[in-house]
Amino acid sequence: MGRYVLRRLLQLIPVFFGTTFLIYYLVWAVPGDPFAGKCGERPCPQSYVDFMTEKFNLDKPVIVQYGTYMKNLLQGDFGQTFGGRQIGDLISAAYPNTIKLAVVALIIEAVIGLSAGVLTGLRRNGFLDNLVLVSTLFMIALPIFVLGFLLQKWLGVDLGIVKPTVSNPPSFTELIMPGFVLGSASMAYIARLARTSIAENRRSDYVRTAIAKGLPMKRVVGVHLLRNSLIPVVTYLGTDLGALMGGAIVTEGIFNINGIGREVYRAIVTKEGATVVSIVVILVLVYLISNLVVDLLYAALDPRIRYE
Repeated sequence: MGRYVLRRLLQLIPVFFGTTFLIYYLVWAVPGDPFAGKCGERPCPQSYVDFMTEKFNLDKPVIVQYGTYMKNLLQGDFGQTFGGRQIGDLISAAYPNTIKLAVVALIIEAVIGLSAGVLTGLRRNGFLDNLVLVSTLFMIALPIFVLGFLLQKWLGVDLGIVKPTVSNPPSFTELIMPGFVLGSASMAYIARLARTSIAENRRSDYVRTAIAKGLPMKRVVGVHLLRNSLIPVVTYLGTDLGALMGGAIVTEGIFNINGIGREVYRAIVTKEGATVVSIVVILVLVYLISNLVVDLLYAALDPRIRYE
């Protein structure tokens, strides 16, 4: 296991540098003047443009810019925005809120989606199965911004059960409704994925053998059936964590959450390439680490999987 983990960590190094270089190149290859609008309605003086170009190494080849950026990044320096604000301070202020939101969404989609998938997978073609299939199809088809506005108006404005917008920094209880909105589509996918996996594995030989031995149905489902059926669900959850953190732009905007999604949108609009790259670099790390954790969980869920 130790050799496998070490090998996987070494594999992450070229993936990390290759991915971050591609992101850096694409961000700075976007056409347009990065200093447009920085001086109000008037064009910026040439002296200002020359100074900022030299300061941010924009007059050098992309590979040189990337090398300088990574050198500073490995020292803990994310750089500065064009306005002089430290990107590290911006990230440290916004990322905790997005992490809270993503964790709440992940818990909601895992608990509700997995519970619905297990129940419908064990009792297919019944009323509950049809209800879950119809409701999950509805949630997949309903855009997040529509669901967000509906719940905000109904539960927050009309009924007053929850706050329409969250405070800064938000508490976990305030993030339940935004987390449900953010994880609604993934929750539907998990329910359908778990349902299919449970129904398929229920016909397996090891399940029939466990039932034939007279084991209690709770043990058959909890120990034998569920563990093997969780592998595709865990795979989806592991990759979904990064997607939730990167795709929270709409949800954070609806519920006024000062998170990383809003910072990415603001940086794209104002052409703050360094901010976009720094935020995406952290998302890349989240994806890589979560995928490694998922691979290690395979061995814990399925005893037939061993990493030598």
